[in-house]
Amino acid sequence: MARLGILAGQGSLPGLLAAAHPKALFGHFAGLAVELPGTEAVELSYERFGEMFAALHAAGVTDVVFAGGLARPGLNPANFDAKMRELAPGFLAAMQGGDDGLLRAVIAAFEAEGFAVRGAHELVPGLTAEPGRLAGPSPSGGDLVDAARARAILDALGPLDVGQGAVVADGQALGVETAQGTDAMLRFVAETPARLRQNARGVLVKAPKQGQDLRIDMPAIGPATIAAAAAAGLAGIVIEAGRVLLLDRDATCGAADEAGLFLIAEAAG
Repeated sequence: MARLGILAGQGSLPGLLAAAHPKALFGHFAGLAVELPGTEAVELSYERFGEMFAALHAAGVTDVVFAGGLARPGLNPANFDAKMRELAPGFLAAMQGGDDGLLRAVIAAFEAEGFAVRGAHELVPGLTAEPGRLAGPSPSGGDLVDAARARAILDALGPLDVGQGAVVADGQALGVETAQGTDAMLRFVAETPARLRQNARGVLVKAPKQGQDLRIDMPAIGPATIAAAAAAGLAGIVIEAGRVLLLDRDATCGAADEAGLFLIAEAAG
């Protein structure tokens, strides 16, 4: 790998990558609040892919990694450069479906331009977990049943390109992650009336969608996820081993221990 380009969204992941690869070019998008590292950085625009590609090539970038939260941008065709006008029909068609379709179109555009698209988990050791209990108490039998049902819900929704997270309590689906994200789903779960929860606490399952390209938008949890799960009254969290990013692992596991939530990495069935 001659040089890495970090295409940064929000959250802690871009900083982790920059620390692990200090010679990388840090690309941040106009209008997005991102904490810049003390390394070479360049501002990029979703509306000007030609300029983006040119800046990356000029800096000697050969490999790129997408890192952090990136919401779907508002696009003004009047601002498109020639390359974006070429790519726009495919992007706009992909935007009518789920996120995975759009992200695949973006990956294809970068690869056609000669860049190798890498996954964050390939570039920073220890970002995913091996199977096993990572923190907190052992789950109950009922918790495991709820986790299995949450995973079944995600598997069923996968072909529709919807959801990387679901919450189930006593067999009832209390929340499914949509475009608003995990934190919004957990706030919604926290507001669920007690009578609908049957006095069960519930379990959050995080896993990638079936067939998802894990080089981009891999599901992730961190300390904020633990705090939101605790506020929602959940018993614990199950993530898919090797296929969910575990950000700030020590702090995440410590927060789970302190909150009394189990955190388990489970091999895909």
